[in-house]
Amino acid sequence: MTPEGSPADHEALQRLNHEYIASVQRGDVKRFDELLAEDFLCSNPDGTLVDRAQFLEQTARPVVINSLVAEDVQIRLFGDVALIHARTRYQTASGDERHGRYTDVWVRRDGRWLAVSAHVTR
Repeated sequence: MTPEGSPADHEALQRLNHEYIASVQRGDVKRFDELLAEDFLCSNPDGTLVDRAQFLEQTARPVVINSLVAEDVQIRLFGDVALIHARTRYQTASGDERHGRYTDVWVRRDGRWLAVSAHVTR
């Protein structure tokens, strides 16, 4: 598969994806406030759908996982829309290793990439 978009777009999205994952691990509400579009929605692993405010609220809770990393990251660009698919690896509070997947949708608005949707499985 040949990804569309410029190398600069791919670099920006790789950086944003890394910051997004780091923000999950740190519970960084401030950074998420900058990364998320006003109309952001997230499908959680338990099947709930939360809006931006609810996502920020759940992000503020104590983080109960460690060593979160994204692997096999695939960035697909379609003009001003980008899909990021990846696998995650992390440790539970008890030290068990777990895996999951996510798909994030980013949209370029006013020259900035903003996350508009996330779907997370574990």
